[in-house]
Amino acid sequence: MILRKLWMTSLLLCLTVVAAEAKKERKFEPATPLTAEQSGLIQKAVAREKVTIKAIQKRTPLVETYIQNMRPDLKLYAVPVSDQYLLSRVDFGRTFVDKSYDSDRQDKGLLKGSLKALSGLSKAFKLEYVSTGFMQMMFVDPISFDQQHYDFVYVRRDFLGSVRTVVFDVHPKAGLGSGRFSGRIWIEDQDGNIVRFNGTYTGNSEDESPRYFHFDSWRMNLQPDVWLPVAVYAEETQRGDSEKAIGFRAQTHFWGYSLKLPTHDSDNASIKIDDVNDKSDQSSDVSPLQAQRAWISQAEENVLDRLVQAGLVAPPSEFDKTLEQITTNIVIGNNLALTENIKCRVMLTAPLESLAVGNTILLSKGLIDVLPSEEGVAAVVSFELAHIVLGHHIDTRYAFNDRLLFPDEATFSRINMQHSEADDMDAAKTAVKLLNNSVYKDKMPNAGLFFAQLQARSKELAALNTPRLGDGLLRSDGTPWLADLMKGAPKLDQDKLDQIAALPLGSRLKTDPWDDRMLQLSVKPVPLLNARDKMPLELTPIILKLSRYAPPVVAPTPAAPATGTASAVQAPAAAE
Repeated sequence: MILRKLWMTSLLLCLTVVAAEAKKERKFEPATPLTAEQSGLIQKAVAREKVTIKAIQKRTPLVETYIQNMRPDLKLYAVPVSDQYLLSRVDFGRTFVDKSYDSDRQDKGLLKGSLKALSGLSKAFKLEYVSTGFMQMMFVDPISFDQQHYDFVYVRRDFLGSVRTVVFDVHPKAGLGSGRFSGRIWIEDQDGNIVRFNGTYTGNSEDESPRYFHFDSWRMNLQPDVWLPVAVYAEETQRGDSEKAIGFRAQTHFWGYSLKLPTHDSDNASIKIDDVNDKSDQSSDVSPLQAQRAWISQAEENVLDRLVQAGLVAPPSEFDKTLEQITTNIVIGNNLALTENIKCRVMLTAPLESLAVGNTILLSKGLIDVLPSEEGVAAVVSFELAHIVLGHHIDTRYAFNDRLLFPDEATFSRINMQHSEADDMDAAKTAVKLLNNSVYKDKMPNAGLFFAQLQARSKELAALNTPRLGDGLLRSDGTPWLADLMKGAPKLDQDKLDQIAALPLGSRLKTDPWDDRMLQLSVKPVPLLNARDKMPLELTPIILKLSRYAPPVVAPTPAAPATGTASAVQAPAAAE
């Protein structure tokens, strides 16, 4: 009888263990057999993924991650409580090397093991993130993405922009350990490239899975037969009434794929300068004042070209002309006698900052994104224009090119373009005067509303408001430099739907990830339904309209007119 009880107890324990293991292993439904066509597309995707990984290993892109920690809000659903900014240059040719622009620290590790960098998400306010963790979301599985390690379930066909795709759910086979992708993939139906994948990485058990972030990763056809990662959106939410409940939103962007990574300082010895015109007057000598200005100009040109080479400033674009027209409106209104025309360029980074490099005004992409109106742009431009008018030029030590010979990731620490507090105070006063004499005078309350919104979230979004190269919009105490514009501004009212104080990030511009060109978004206005739709200065999910690569259209060179024709007669007049 005792033996029978022991046997029954042992059997019950075995059945319990087997049931538990079965429950653990059968986390997903059994895979539905694929058709021959679907299986063939999966095999294409497996092969193309290896090609994509090799293409990525040849590149050294910049990787920018901006994170906003969010807590629940009864009215706005969620609001930011803190933020963090990461900017790195990654060299996949040397295993997995993260070269941060913010410091000389390097996080190293093989691709196979670095998925563990995603671990450690705490449940308190102090969240810690590792930039290499967000970089890993470029890959589905860089080691073993195939049908031996994953099950594939057909879902449907779908269009992502103009690209037709086939959608599959993908889950790792049982017993393969942690760090495997689990989610959904979109495969374009021509060559089998994975163009989007959405999900997370699995843990060893149910309790471990929350340490891996959920993410949505996108790729674009940047060159013929080349699809590369361009953006990742990650999100974790924790709902609850407690203020300690916290989640996060994060956007990661990749660009600079055509940039070359210097292996040592001397590789930067040659800086290419494009579109340089000879402005010198060959008929006269150079006065001391002209020599001083030329020396300053030489330093400015060196810095601008170095910033382009480091992937921090976009090459000239059509959008620059929009900024330059706003600047011209201020110059004309004040009858400013400048030695050269003011040019404008766009920095490729998210932190809200501006700077003047000689007669060139730079605004960050993030700043342009969140400014809701032309008068807001005019206010920021006037601040840098004031620095130019007051003669607050950059350090002329950069006129010596050898001072700019350093690795790209050292740019933030080696090029300091920030003005002193005294210079910023003088520039703020002058900027207000410039605006009051311009066509934007009567619209300054709208600009003041933007600065009021900026101040309201200055503590929560400290990283967004911390400049990396130039001038920030806020003083150290969180007060805007152009606080005088807030005096006539209306009171912030989140319930007033026609009051747009600031836009979400990513509202105006997009970057070509291959050659860093800046492009203006083509979007239709969408009506706001409630206060939640405003999302000032906040991150949102990323949805891209994909298209296949099309080579740039080159205008044909006009044939030379024959001698004696009407065109030849008119040529001198056209030249004049």
